[in-house]
Amino acid sequence: MKRYLFLCLLITGYSHLEAQHRAKKVIFIIADGIPADMIEKAKPPVINAIAKTGGYKRAHVGGERGGYSQTPTISAVGYNSLLTGVWANKHNVWGNDIKDPDYNYPSLFRLLKEAYPDKKTAIFSTWQDNRTRLVGDSLPQTGNFAIDYHADGFELDTLGYPHDPKSGYIHAIDEKVTGLAADCIRNQAPDLTWLYLEYTDDMGHRYGDGPQMNEAIGYMDRQVGKIWNEIQYRQQHFAEDWLIVITTDHGRDSVTGRNHGGQSDRERTTWIVTNAHGLNSYWKDSEPAIVDILPTITRFMDIPLPRENLMELDGVALIGKVSVTEPAVRLAEGKFDIHWKPVDKDGHLKIWVSTTNHYKEGGKDSYKLLGEVPVSQRSAIFGAGSDSSAFYKIVLEAPDNTVNRWIPVK
Repeated sequence: MKRYLFLCLLITGYSHLEAQHRAKKVIFIIADGIPADMIEKAKPPVINAIAKTGGYKRAHVGGERGGYSQTPTISAVGYNSLLTGVWANKHNVWGNDIKDPDYNYPSLFRLLKEAYPDKKTAIFSTWQDNRTRLVGDSLPQTGNFAIDYHADGFELDTLGYPHDPKSGYIHAIDEKVTGLAADCIRNQAPDLTWLYLEYTDDMGHRYGDGPQMNEAIGYMDRQVGKIWNEIQYRQQHFAEDWLIVITTDHGRDSVTGRNHGGQSDRERTTWIVTNAHGLNSYWKDSEPAIVDILPTITRFMDIPLPRENLMELDGVALIGKVSVTEPAVRLAEGKFDIHWKPVDKDGHLKIWVSTTNHYKEGGKDSYKLLGEVPVSQRSAIFGAGSDSSAFYKIVLEAPDNTVNRWIPVK
């Protein structure tokens, strides 16, 4: 009996050790422009199968509606909110023209490369701009870091993909990049991969809600299935632990389903599907946001984030322990009235204030500690001090995560 117990403990210990040493791999997929209600009605089988291993949840884009972080529900804007973990008031992408991204807010890919230079990255996309302008592949502003594997820019190949009036060429490109991504996962297994699929958004713009969009969702689901098959292959044959996150970048208007960009409920409402284990109470009890995907991936991959970056993040991890969410700050009569939702109520909360925004220009902000209170306290009031300012950053630093709010004084 003792020998049996010893063997059980040995096997359990080995399994735990093996799980700890499995290489962490991530792929995130953006399927463009699919409203939550349409994917829920379509019940795509692969998406549903992945959700059963982890979860499906309605989510949102658009920042704080009516607030300083309100963000257009436009494609490239949403992509960059995922890539950087912050809203447009910080990353400075306000439209698909991607005029002047603020690369001082680093992308997931750059954070990975700066922490682990030998890890491999990949992007498979219709739009070349996703890699060259949003991620900033090989730009001096991003430290000249390079994506290791990529296939994109097919929308520029009008001979190979003639631009037909019904956007069939976009579906063909989605098929192409999906096949290349699947092959790369099977044979090279990059550590971090982004697959972007466009056809659903084109069908939404052309036809709105209806059979064409449903058909496009079916195509997307089968493309995701090719990736899911390769992930399962890698996990069965190699010591790898794969996280897949699938989302969309915006909803659509409720009248025709053709438009987006505004702040209506349907334009802001998106969704997230993942195979993640250990989805936390924030995932279960709140509506996550697209900015939550970056801290989720960095936590899964054990990517250490610089303190200055943590003080700026707008997202909260969807896995593991979280101390606080939903910060709210009001300045009235020279006092900061600060509220938050405690999740894991252990420990204390440090509350910081800065009147500078040097981070935006690549510098560092000077923070003053207002005070320290129990996480469980839910609220605190502090004097703003004698030095008035037109701008304040308030950061709540808790044991398991950090959240922030800005106060632009009108």
